Amino acid sequence: MSYKKLITNGVKRLRKKYKLTQEQFAEKISMSVQGYRNIEHSRYLPTAETVDKICEVFNIQPVELLLPEPQEDSDRLRKLIDTKLCNCDLDKLIKINNFIDLI
Repeated sequence: MSYKKLITNGVKRLRKKYKLTQEQFAEKISMSVQGYRNIEHSRYLPTAETVDKICEVFNIQPVELLLPEPQEDSDRLRKLIDTKLCNCDLDKLIKINNFIDLI
């Protein structure tokens, strides 16, 4: 997924998480409604200052705007791990388990 799509999805996801309209979100970050809509519709990317303001207002780190949808990503990752683990012999599973214990 492209950077532009990730940041657009991240901003939109944040707005929906707090159950805000586009107008309310724009007001919270001191931005025009049209400017915010342009970000949400991928017409342009937010400036560094806008990202900083979003992070300040919602108490998040910038990287959180770039993360994919947690549930979708988590489900997909679980299926991938399950598939790979099913193909491992016992020795490899023990090594994987020991590695997981380290982290």
